[in-house]
Amino acid sequence: MAIGQAGVDLAVPRAREPSVLESAPRALLNILEDFEAEKAHLESVQRATLNILEDWEAEKLKVELINRQLQKEIEERQRAEEALQEYSAELARSNADLQQFAYVASHDLQEPLRMVASFTQLLAERYRGKLDADADEFIGYAVDGARRMQTLINDLLAYSRVGTRGKEFAPTDCEALLHAVLTNLQNAVEETRAEVTHDSLPTVWADATQLSQVFQNLIGNSLKFHGPAPPRVHISVQSRDGDWRFSVRDNGVGIAPQYSERIFVLFQRLHTAAEYPGTGMGLAIAKKIVERHGGRIWVESEPGKGATFYFTIPTNKR
Repeated sequence: MAIGQAGVDLAVPRAREPSVLESAPRALLNILEDFEAEKAHLESVQRATLNILEDWEAEKLKVELINRQLQKEIEERQRAEEALQEYSAELARSNADLQQFAYVASHDLQEPLRMVASFTQLLAERYRGKLDADADEFIGYAVDGARRMQTLINDLLAYSRVGTRGKEFAPTDCEALLHAVLTNLQNAVEETRAEVTHDSLPTVWADATQLSQVFQNLIGNSLKFHGPAPPRVHISVQSRDGDWRFSVRDNGVGIAPQYSERIFVLFQRLHTAAEYPGTGMGLAIAKKIVERHGGRIWVESEPGKGATFYFTIPTNKR
């Protein structure tokens, strides 16, 4: 204890420690503050959890809607595929029946028609000039009609055999093939004073006999349907989009655009038999052959400006 000048106790009083009762409220307040903070945190977590659940429910609903839509589309596609399969099967049966009918009809007609043609030709040879002029004319009509009918039946038979009598595809040298075709058409080339040129041609995967028919029909048409000037025919080829695209261009009479599809249909003719001979089967046969090879055929033309026929053959074996 310190003694001042007057003997009075001047000791500085020490800070009094708070009692347990005094410090209890502060601790409780801290606990309450911590509790409130934790409560707020929990509420925040709860809200976040609820938001996540709500988002999950929304996403779940979206997924369910998408699944239902996908299921509906799958069912519709399955029905469409089933309908397409049924249609394809029916079309295959129809084509088979048509081919069989064409073969049987043309084959069975050959013999009686051959007999009619033979006897009408015999009448023409034996009685020409011995009857009146009308008789000679009528017999001439009969002979010509029988000959055209024979040609028509042979073309119909060739059309029906494209899919059933075709050979296996093999590497085919188009240069050699075109040379053989031009040899077959030599008389027509000489008679029309035609000039036939071509680019370098590739080797393709094809039925050589049928591909020859395509070239012969297209070049033959160019020689047949020419204008006043001698025919000029050029054959070229390009490689495009996995196909060889051949073209046969001429300077002939041309074709009106509205007939660009019709000319590939069976028996469709744009001219009378008196103007240009033929059955109207050549382009239909060419179309069927090209389609058998996995390609397509079309024409670009204007009347009086010639025509260019295009057809494609896949570059790879299929």
